[in-house]
Amino acid sequence: MAKVELKQPIVEEISGHIKDAASVVVVDYRGLTVAQDTELRKQLREAGVVYKVYKNTMVNFAIKDTEFESLKDVLEGPSAFAISKEDATAAARVIAKFAKTAPALEIKAGVVEGAFYDAAGMQQIASVPSREELISKLLGSLQSPITNFARVLNQIAEKGGGDAAAAEAPAKEEAPAEEAPAAEAPAEEAPAAEAAPAEEAASETSAEMTESAE
Repeated sequence: MAKVELKQPIVEEISGHIKDAASVVVVDYRGLTVAQDTELRKQLREAGVVYKVYKNTMVNFAIKDTEFESLKDVLEGPSAFAISKEDATAAARVIAKFAKTAPALEIKAGVVEGAFYDAAGMQQIASVPSREELISKLLGSLQSPITNFARVLNQIAEKGGGDAAAAEAPAKEEAPAEEAPAAEAPAEEAPAAEAAPAEEAASETSAEMTESAE
């Protein structure tokens, strides 16, 4: 069997993985222990990322004339490929986090949503939150103004109720104060009425005394 026939299934497998992929990250895995490699594969699998080790020549055939062809310049030495179809930043994020405890693991480069990034650029991509985290933050930012607005309306409602109660209280207290003078008015006029006859009697007595003296 010709070598080309032997290679064809592998090239087709790689092509199937990268077809419609959101990102492909090229990794230098040399120096990882078996235990570390097993754990890395587990974490990538849980994140929905396909992790495979292929010969560079096979990958070169598969990426030719595709948006991932820019990776050909970093295909030197042993390489592993982390391929994600859903979350474009998942592969870089998992690998970068894992590399903090396994320094032998290095990201060579990657293509994310059609754009090529070198090792430094992939570190920046790795810092981008997941889609779920971004959605959660967005919902939180949208709900915050609504919650604050509802709180303000509630405070206004409570303040309005207090002002209404305060406005009614003086009205009830002032009513008796206005009626009191009307009730006391006759009592004040009575002495004045009684004083008039007394003054008239005194005048008559004085007149009589004057006539007697004459």
